[in-house]
Formats: sequence, C-alpha cells, structure tokens
Amino acid sequence: MFGGLESIPKNSPHLRKSGSRSVVFDIGSGELGNSSEEDFLRNTESNEMKGGTIPLSSAAIVPSPLLLWRFKVLLFFIWGFCCCKIGWDSVMRMSADLRDLFLYEAFLYYNPLLLVTMMVWLWGINLWVFAQSNIGYVKIFDLDQSHLTHREIWKCATWMTIIVPTSMTAYLYLYSHGEVSLAASQPVLLYAAVLMTLIFPFDIFYLSSRFFFLRTVWRIVFPLQAISFPDFFLADIFTSMAKVFSDLERSVCRMVHRQVATIAWFEADSVCGSHSVGIPIALVLPYIFRFFQCLRQYKDTREKTALLNALKYSTAVPVIFLSALKYHVFPEKWTTIYRPLWLLSGVLNSLYSFYWDITRDWDLSCFTRIFKFNKPHTISNLLHGRKWVYVWVIGSNLILRCTWTYKLSAHLRHNYLTVFAISALEMLRRFQWVFFRMENEWNKTTNSKSSIQLSTVDNPNEEEKLLNSSSHTV
Repeated sequence: MFGGLESIPKNSPHLRKSGSRSVVFDIGSGELGNSSEEDFLRNTESNEMKGGTIPLSSAAIVPSPLLLWRFKVLLFFIWGFCCCKIGWDSVMRMSADLRDLFLYEAFLYYNPLLLVTMMVWLWGINLWVFAQSNIGYVKIFDLDQSHLTHREIWKCATWMTIIVPTSMTAYLYLYSHGEVSLAASQPVLLYAAVLMTLIFPFDIFYLSSRFFFLRTVWRIVFPLQAISFPDFFLADIFTSMAKVFSDLERSVCRMVHRQVATIAWFEADSVCGSHSVGIPIALVLPYIFRFFQCLRQYKDTREKTALLNALKYSTAVPVIFLSALKYHVFPEKWTTIYRPLWLLSGVLNSLYSFYWDITRDWDLSCFTRIFKFNKPHTISNLLHGRKWVYVWVIGSNLILRCTWTYKLSAHLRHNYLTVFAISALEMLRRFQWVFFRMENEWNKTTNSKSSIQLSTVDNPNEEEKLLNSSSHTV
C-alpha cells in the first residue's frame, strides 16, 4: 500500500540522533540486500507481535513544535491573566482619592518601556515583510552576517512583554500591601537591568547588534561623520518616540531624587513635577538631533533639499516650547497671545511633515498633479493596483500627524491614558511609514545599480565616481 523499501541516505534525520554519530552504519549508496531486507521485515513483525516499536532515534519521543508552541501560548495566557488579576486586586485595595494619583505615577514609570516593547514587535513585523517581499534591508542598512532576523526580534519582544508587566504587577502589589520600599525598588531594578543589557560588554545578548545600535545612537547625538541611512532612519524613529524620552527623563529624575512610590512629585513646584523644564527639553531633543543631521548632510552634499528637511524639523520646536509656556506665563497672556501661536505652529508642523512624508520620504507619484512633481504616474500603477492601501496610508498619516501635536504639547498631558493611546497610534503611523520609506530606498538602490551598469558600458571612466556618490535622501 505504501510501496517498497527504498535506499536510505546516510544522513537521514530519522536514523541520526542530534549531536551524535549515525545509528545506521554503512548502508551504502545502492539498494539494500535481500537478506538485510528480510531481516529488517522479520524484526519489524516480531516487534509488532510483542507490542513494541523500533527506536529509530531519540527524536521520536520529542514533542512536536506545534505542541510546544501551544503549550507556550497557554502559559503566556495564564501569566497574563495572573498579572491582570493581581494588579486589579492591588489597585482596588487603595482608597479612591489615592488610586488615581498612584496609577498616574505607576503608569509613568512603565509606559515608556511598554511603548518600546510595542515598537520592537512592529519592527519585527517590518523585517518579516521585507524578507517576504525580497527587499534587501540587509544591504540598505549595511548589516553583517550576524544581524538579527525577525524571529530574534520577536524573541526579544516576547521577553520584554513578559518582564515589563511582571515588574509593574509587583510594583502595584507591594505598594498596596504596605511594602513601599520594596515597591519603589521595582522600577529602579527594571531600568538598571535594561541599561546593563544594552551596555553589557561580553558576547551574549546579541553583542554585535547591541554595539551596532549604540554606535548608531552615538552618531545621531554627535553627527561628526557623514550621515548614513541607518543614522537618519533611526533618528526619524526617535522623533516618534519623543514622549518615551520625556517620560524616561521624569522617571529617572524621580529615581535620583528618591520620589518613587510617593505623590510629592505631583506638586507644581516639585523638581520632577509636570511643570519641569526637563519635559520640553526631552521632547525637543530628537528633533534637534535630526535638525543637525540635515545640516551635516547639506555640508557634505550642498543639496538644498537637506535645508528644507531641516526646516521641517525646526517647526516642531515652537509647538513644544509654546505649549510649555502655559505653566510660566499669566493665564491672560496664554489665552490671547501664546495659545493662538501654539495652534498656528501645530498646524504648520503637521502639514509640512505630512507633505514631506508623501512627496519626499515615500515619493508617491499619485500626488504628482497636485504638487507638480516630475514623475507623472497614476495611483493605479502603484502596488499592483491596490488603491485602497495608498488611500488609507495617506489619510491615516494626515490624521495622525495632526494628533501628534497633542502629544508634543506638555499642557495637554494630564490625561495619561489619552496621551498613551496617541503615542501608540504614532508608533503605528511610523510602522507603516517604514514600509514605504524602505521600499522607496530599495527602488533607488536598484535603479542606481542599473544606471551604474549602463554607465560602465558607455563611459567606463565614470564608474568610480558613480560608486562613490551617495544616493540616500535624508
């Protein structure tokens, strides 16, 4: 019914135990002999008569990957249910007047790492889509052979998803049961563990990838060299994480001044309170870094596009500091002078950023007739005729660019759940921005490679000049 016996290769996984020598020796490359076949069948029949099985390898007793995956998912849901149950019971133990203030503080310590975890998950999805669509992100980012794939990225995100909520649950439980000192140590230990994981100098925890990330961050903060694609790509992602950096600054400030698990920080005159000047400074830093990158790009290339891009990032500065002025000026001046200026700067920043996303970062030629660009193609020629994809991306990008102004405004940060939701939506906007930005860069790379090949045929002397030219648009 299943056919006769065939020749068995030496390296058959069914005849080899992992990490050991072969179980079957010297089978040969030809057919099995008649005597060997008869002996094998005779032994099989005798074992079946005895109710036994043939232990071809120890791999037969290993659970299937699907079974292990289901078991891990089950444990994950059990863990999530326990965290939600313990956290909810801990919050309900507190008095109603203390509950909101405490949740505001607890959320401040952990929401930056939750947003970072979300961004790591989304980046893993980006890499998975790039691998499926044959976009050479390895070449674009100039990664080595030990770069992290989407599977390793998701593994890191899984551990982050487990560790951060577990620490938050422990914080809520210990504080509600009167262990204030132990509760205060939970975010401190978590932040210290994250920092040590990043700077750990030994060859564990993906050393080469951590070094690549830290080196890129250093180049972003100090743009002393020519700007590469990973430099401004990561810097653009950092601008979407300005709220994360702002909350990290406030959290570290409270840890340094020993204000964790207290409500003293909520007072207006507190050094780490909501009126602190450190909040707008932390918000504006990613835009300042990106601004200086554009100036460095202009110094190297003398392209006016880099100056226009620098102007785009400079429009975020008035939005941030005009909003912060509400805490430092009289209410009448804020209402009559600074609030209208804040609204005007917010609209300018949103529309300018939206325009740059569509026409420069993505190079969508569907807006050619509106903005009068050089490539007159219709939207039906993009992405195999899927018009709804680009309609959704353009529309959602415009809406989320406008709501992003809400997050950049310090005087609108009291409703922490709303700000967290807007920050998460900005992560999703950046997530879809990555797809089109990388596709645009990959198209430029392939087109420049084709032009180099053609130019070498016509003008062999121009090869070195074309190879040395930079095709990245910052």
